[in-house]
Amino acid sequence: MIIKHSDKIASPKIIKDNFKKLGYVCSDDIAMSVYLACQLQKPILIEGPPGVGKTELAKKTSEYLNSELIRMQCYEGLDEAKALYEWKYGKQLLYTQLLKDQLGDVMRGAKGLDESVGRLHQFGDIFYSDEFLEPRPLLQALRKEDGAVLLIDEIDKADQEFEAFLLELLSDYQVSIPEIGTVKAVTKPIVILTSNNTRELGDALKRRCLHLYIPFPDPKLEQEIISVQVPEMDNQLRDQLVNFVSELRNLPLKKVPAVSESIDWARALLLLNVNELDHGWVKNTLNLLLKFQDDIEAVEPEIHNLLKNVKKAVK
Repeated sequence: MIIKHSDKIASPKIIKDNFKKLGYVCSDDIAMSVYLACQLQKPILIEGPPGVGKTELAKKTSEYLNSELIRMQCYEGLDEAKALYEWKYGKQLLYTQLLKDQLGDVMRGAKGLDESVGRLHQFGDIFYSDEFLEPRPLLQALRKEDGAVLLIDEIDKADQEFEAFLLELLSDYQVSIPEIGTVKAVTKPIVILTSNNTRELGDALKRRCLHLYIPFPDPKLEQEIISVQVPEMDNQLRDQLVNFVSELRNLPLKKVPAVSESIDWARALLLLNVNELDHGWVKNTLNLLLKFQDDIEAVEPEIHNLLKNVKKAVK
């Protein structure tokens, strides 16, 4: 249960207002999803393009609730040994050597083969006990007495087999370890999964989660984000920046600028003492917004026209 957070998750508005104080400007949809995830104790699956704040939302949720953030980065080939648990093989090997040295004492007084084997089995069971278990992120999150925020980042990069492996955790907040049995959560963690939509996720996983899609923000919301992240920036320059980025997102680029890149650009312009966007400043700092050389070369001839559109929009 998460009763200790009841005052912090009393309403979506409280969440939205307090997240802004922490530097994370969220929409009503985001605040509602966090509220429901906490109250209903259901995982959230957050989808959307890279750089819109999916991972940051998990970090801010952890900070806001004063709960430890346990992060598991997904990748192709990820398996339960890396995600759930692993046996401490070095320690088991050392224990085997110690047992070998003490074998005479262990067997002393044993009558017959059956009793000897029985004594060895007693020691064998210890090899697969908590003492030799190395918990990985999933098991760590289930064992946290005070609860935790478990971030399963970029689940779309993992294989479908691993996605299926997660179903027990997402539905019952428990996992099965063959040598030990079922491990249930001491306190149910808040589980946040993120996806960049590089592949379609299975229906079984989606059914177990609240769904949240975070798109690129509209200009009004992005202006608010920039004003919180870079409060020293002049209002006019901020408006020009947001509208220029909005114009770029309408172009057929390999990768359009994300919110994180808008923030980086704002900080760079502030550092360079830029008062107003012009062709020179945009061209010299375009690599902060665009990450492919083909995109940069495609945009450079259009800078003049883009700036004209921006100045019309800000008037």
